[in-house]
Amino acid sequence: MLACAVLVGACDNASEGKEPAEKGDSQVEPPVGVRVVAAGDIACAPGEPATRTGCQQKATAELAKSLDPELVLTLGDTQYPDSSLAQLRASFDKTWGALLEKTRPTIGNHEYRTPGAKGYYTYFKDRQPGPPGNYRFNVGGWKVFVLNSNCTQVSCAAQAAWLDREMMAYPAKCSVVTMHHPRYSSGSEHGNDPAVQPLWAVAAAHHNDVMLSGHDHDYERFTPMDTWGGPSTDGMTSFVVGTGGKDLHDLGSRKRGSKHFRADRHGVLALDLRRGSFGYSFQDIDGRVLDEGSRPCV
Repeated sequence: MLACAVLVGACDNASEGKEPAEKGDSQVEPPVGVRVVAAGDIACAPGEPATRTGCQQKATAELAKSLDPELVLTLGDTQYPDSSLAQLRASFDKTWGALLEKTRPTIGNHEYRTPGAKGYYTYFKDRQPGPPGNYRFNVGGWKVFVLNSNCTQVSCAAQAAWLDREMMAYPAKCSVVTMHHPRYSSGSEHGNDPAVQPLWAVAAAHHNDVMLSGHDHDYERFTPMDTWGGPSTDGMTSFVVGTGGKDLHDLGSRKRGSKHFRADRHGVLALDLRRGSFGYSFQDIDGRVLDEGSRPCV
């Protein structure tokens, strides 16, 4: 059964040398709220050595810990290659495992290389409610909705219906949605994923504020976007944060709305969730802030 820690509030279950930091929509610095760290595509296979371009899960874990988060959001593909329980315990747990009690995970596609994603569901048994992998919780006045975007393994139509019901039943001024597969991405390995459009559309219709994904091994931030990816002053700010440790991918075709992209540095996204606004900063494993800004909730 999912343990609902006080640090994240109430929990409700359901079945890239430094370049100048790019500023966001607002330069006003409101008081710091709840500090959240997010990253996906994290741990290499047990015993695989760290290199300049890969297997940097130890360094990203140290960075994440140094930011003193109250909440950690892993964005899928936490362990390679198969996310078996043995692999998770021998690699991910020895690095990011130090943050386990603060972690709320999102399931990725590599988790399903172990039948039924059994390793994932067992390792994170106290941090999420089990199959099919979607759930909701509160943190600092924000609602967080975690989705399973593996549309060949679960019904994304059912996930979209669940998200619609939950967002109607539990409206919030400020909210975050996480799912491993990004609807929009400029990464060379995967890029846009039309299969998750139903999930994106529901989140946009309910004026969700932040969308977090991984899958492409890079960092990317988009201008606020509407249901169909067009720019919108009251749209969602979408981040791809697949820089948690595994090898980095290259830039593919730059997608409309992409404001900041880099695939040369591992790092994590720090979010400060405030009442009515959020701040964001992408920090690399050398502690440099490479992208930052803040925005009011919509």
